[in-house]
Amino acid sequence: MSALAVEPEPSTGDGWDEFVRIWGQTDAPEGCKVEIIEGIITVAPGPANQHHHVAGKVHRRLLQAIPEDRGVYQGLALAIPSRSGMFMPDVAVVPEAALNEPGHHVPADAAELVVEITSKSNANHDRIEKLHGYATAGIPLCLLLDGWHSGRPTATLYGEPENGLHRVLSVVKYGEPIHLPAPFDLTLDTAEFPLT
Repeated sequence: MSALAVEPEPSTGDGWDEFVRIWGQTDAPEGCKVEIIEGIITVAPGPANQHHHVAGKVHRRLLQAIPEDRGVYQGLALAIPSRSGMFMPDVAVVPEAALNEPGHHVPADAAELVVEITSKSNANHDRIEKLHGYATAGIPLCLLLDGWHSGRPTATLYGEPENGLHRVLSVVKYGEPIHLPAPFDLTLDTAEFPLT
């Protein structure tokens, strides 16, 4: 993963707008993931095949559980200006109406669930900075699928955001089911996820 620290000059106006402008103009190779994490533009290589496999499984299960006015998206940019963040979760559930606005991102607080699948190169970003950003934005549920957890891969469901932190609602080792509460009321079988 590479990073570009960007400090907008005061004369250019609002710092967040400058971050977003630079983020939108970043010329990264096709397939790379470009995010703003703690005010730093990061460029990560595209995910591995196993990563896509897990995202596809989760995506398919969520489609079976959500109402018609919600969508399941991979690679949707979620803006968190208060954290100088533009995150692209691996999977997000967002009301379709949020995508009616022009541009290339939606406010993070529109998301009802985000799913992050760790990769070896970004595991700490997913576990720390991005989870904190999602909690700050008030996203009700965050599922961290951590195939790189020391010891054994785990799935952790976070919820009830308050003061920039989520509470841990459930933790299971891969191979065990994890339940997503209402409005999803969905149990995911982590045995379907390949071990990395």
